[in-house]
Amino acid sequence: MTAPDFNDSRLAHGIQLFNDGEFFECHDVLEEYWSDLYCPERTLFQGLIQAAVALFHFEEGNRGGALRMYRSCRVYLSPFAPQTAGIDVSSLLVDLDACFSELSERCHSSPDDVQLNRDLIPKIRFQPPEDEQPLV
Repeated sequence: MTAPDFNDSRLAHGIQLFNDGEFFECHDVLEEYWSDLYCPERTLFQGLIQAAVALFHFEEGNRGGALRMYRSCRVYLSPFAPQTAGIDVSSLLVDLDACFSELSERCHSSPDDVQLNRDLIPKIRFQPPEDEQPLV
């Protein structure tokens, strides 16, 4: 598809999985959606996939993988701030920064005891264009 389809059930499902903390499943669903895109927003969705992978790795204790994916997702998401395709990218970036701040700060010392703070896990805020109802 040449532009994101806001009514695509995979998008709604992927965002819901992310917001429910089901990061592995979110990755699978959004990757299927992303693979059908041929538009400038494609990299936005790649960033969302990488954010889910970063959170999955952090949750599983793979701090190095989490940090790499976090840094990479920021590169993909940042150009789309403040908002693109109905997604509040700026808020997501701020929330990701808060979630990964301790891990980022301690990456050169001893981050082995840094745990994912479940209270800081971000949510994707989605508001579809004007006439459409919010999916999540």
